Amino acid sequence: MKKTLITAITTALVVGAASTTFAAANPFSDVPTDHWSYDAVSKLAKDGVIEGYGDGSFRGDQKITRYEMAQMVAKAMTKSDVSAADKAMIDKLSAEYADELNNLGVRVTNLEKKSDNVKFNGLMRLEGVRYNKAYKGNDDIAGTGLLRLEINAAVNDDWLVRARLDGQTSLNNDNGTIGTSTGKDQVTTKRIFAQGPLFGATAKIGKFGTFDNAALTNGGLIIDKELTGAEFAFGKAVKTTLTYGRIANGSILGIVGSKAGQVADYASAQFSYAPTKALTVVAGYNYLSDDGFTNVKYAGKSIGDNYGFWNAGFDYKLTKDFTFGGVYVKSDAETNNATINSIQADSSEAKSYSIQLTYKGVKASVPGSYGLWAAYRQLGSFATINTTFNGAETGTKGYELGAMYMLDKNILSKTVYYDGENITGGKDIKKVFERLEFAF
Repeated sequence: MKKTLITAITTALVVGAASTTFAAANPFSDVPTDHWSYDAVSKLAKDGVIEGYGDGSFRGDQKITRYEMAQMVAKAMTKSDVSAADKAMIDKLSAEYADELNNLGVRVTNLEKKSDNVKFNGLMRLEGVRYNKAYKGNDDIAGTGLLRLEINAAVNDDWLVRARLDGQTSLNNDNGTIGTSTGKDQVTTKRIFAQGPLFGATAKIGKFGTFDNAALTNGGLIIDKELTGAEFAFGKAVKTTLTYGRIANGSILGIVGSKAGQVADYASAQFSYAPTKALTVVAGYNYLSDDGFTNVKYAGKSIGDNYGFWNAGFDYKLTKDFTFGGVYVKSDAETNNATINSIQADSSEAKSYSIQLTYKGVKASVPGSYGLWAAYRQLGSFATINTTFNGAETGTKGYELGAMYMLDKNILSKTVYYDGENITGGKDIKKVFERLEFAF
């Protein structure tokens, strides 16, 4: 207590004397070279924590204003990779210059102290698709550019707020339009949700992306899309993910309702289990419900309500570099004489499956790393919602070959070739998909 009092009195005398001398020239008193904080900042500058003046120097033989000292302290407060000793020194300095930080730098101080709580990352993506003319009616499909910003903000030690902003544009014309109803591209809020522990699970609440069978290389066969609702993931030996929300009909490929803006209820329960390091097995159930499915009929009548489908799959690590896996999905639409847009659907439309052999895989931090795969996929219109695959499409079946390669750290190239046909109608589809992605 006595030591604290003496220090406070000494500091007040030093500050008071300096203030009297320099008040006319500067609203802040100078800090003499023999003040304890001068040595503290000199030590931080030597350790590389702060850079001193704007020119990168620290003038150890000159007086410095408290304003300048406060600026240096504010910069030091934003650093996280400092030693315990330096952190203690920064805390002591921030207390000493609290008034200056609050009066002149409150905007900087409060924001920069919280800068570690908010993380930004994202990517810039250029991609294009080329189809055979018989499938899409032309040889070249418009390429697109995507700029994505991901925001992760810590609410407390347990909860995060996360968001994703996407801006997309055409690479085939100068006006940037990609066929939107307004004729102009728009930046959209793709995701905005909170994530944290709730009811013994890791919960997501808001608008988020859901991805089935995430434990597998064939994951995302059923859905890789945003919905608004809640998701709970829990368990260790058997991992369980329960999802419920609303999804736009426009995201449900092949079974789109006729009412603009219509949304459907979606629910799923997904389970994964890894009995050995080499083997992972999954199973689950998916459910869709909406009376707007007017383009889909059972025995001549609209769905009206709902339908569901089961899924099961596995991954088996054959060697260090090779993984073989598959997923199978079966819808109850097969038993109801389903039609798509008044066209009688093959019973295969009620089934989806994918088998894939994967060799190695890319690592964003390792230039030259790569991954290869060969797959056969059938994506029935009644057994998928919005697949993640860049080659195979809903309502088709065929072979897919793919490769990913890290051109440099965080720079990815991806090429996919797909050769197949429509499940219903048999129209041939040949497709080449290419992507160049820069992550930051």
